[in-house]
Amino acid sequence: MLSPFLQACHKLPTDYTPVWFMRQAGRYMAEYRRLRASHTILEICKTPQLAAEVTLQPIEALDPDAAIIFADLLLPLEPMGLHLEFAQGEGPVIHNPVRTAEDVERLVVSNTSDLGYVSEAIALVRRELAGKKPLIGFVGAPFTLASYMIEGGGSRQYANAKGLMYNEPETWNRLLEKIVQVIVPFAAAQAAAGADAIQVFDSWVGALSPADYQQFVLPQTTMLIRQIQTIGLPVIYFGTGASSFMPLLDQAGADVLGVDWRIPLDEAWRSVDFRPAVQGNLDPLTLLAPLPLLRSRVEQILDRAGGRPGHIFNLGHGIIPQTPVDNVRAVVEMVREYRPKS
Repeated sequence: MLSPFLQACHKLPTDYTPVWFMRQAGRYMAEYRRLRASHTILEICKTPQLAAEVTLQPIEALDPDAAIIFADLLLPLEPMGLHLEFAQGEGPVIHNPVRTAEDVERLVVSNTSDLGYVSEAIALVRRELAGKKPLIGFVGAPFTLASYMIEGGGSRQYANAKGLMYNEPETWNRLLEKIVQVIVPFAAAQAAAGADAIQVFDSWVGALSPADYQQFVLPQTTMLIRQIQTIGLPVIYFGTGASSFMPLLDQAGADVLGVDWRIPLDEAWRSVDFRPAVQGNLDPLTLLAPLPLLRSRVEQILDRAGGRPGHIFNLGHGIIPQTPVDNVRAVVEMVREYRPKS
């Protein structure tokens, strides 16, 4: 029998709304901070036992309806030939960014086996979960990964990425093709190791206009999602800041569409004709609010879902480090206690 989370992915009725949280493992948990005191992020990601331990920490603390493997979107960049570092206080830094057609051609697409440590961590978690909870694997979307590769790290304007996209569209398309060539087998390896679903994170897609997304990003994103679906797992597609073009995101064909907090859940779902399941969409900062206000916001989202099959409760982005664990646990309880208004 499918878990409530997987039932919702397939738009099947559930006894209650399943709930999990983006970044549910991480810096807001004391157990994780203790581990980080002696290990870098890359060390944790590349040590299956540690990645599995971090993945399971919120399962024990919160009892959500799904686990998500602890990894990083940018891990596939290393076997492609890029030098990735997580600099203290700066986030990810790529020391040899991709800026020219020659840089793109040098990228390697045949070393995905170098990411085997993620599959090992998934196998360990799957064994520990023993069928009690589904496990989500994840990958980065083509636009978000390409932007990191070109910018060399975080960005506000995405000037280098958009400059390549506009001025050298053939080079841009070749870059996205290579990313898809790496990400599809990476997702397949996660599925083979025991992942029950794959989430595709498009963290930076909100930097695009609808026209640019449709012309320069949608074709390769659609190709990625469709190829992952041939593996046989449901695909969740989450784009941050893209509520203005939800129907375009839906054209990529994912089974579940993640919704950020910038649009009411029912409005987002209606804009895509209720075709996919949806996931979301509490503002992560609401987790800092007093419990009565937090409950009100949780219930508003559930009211907007209207009991329609196919809603997975989540945040509109990831948990931030200042978040009280007790408030996250309280949301799990609120979702399970919720009863639709007559």
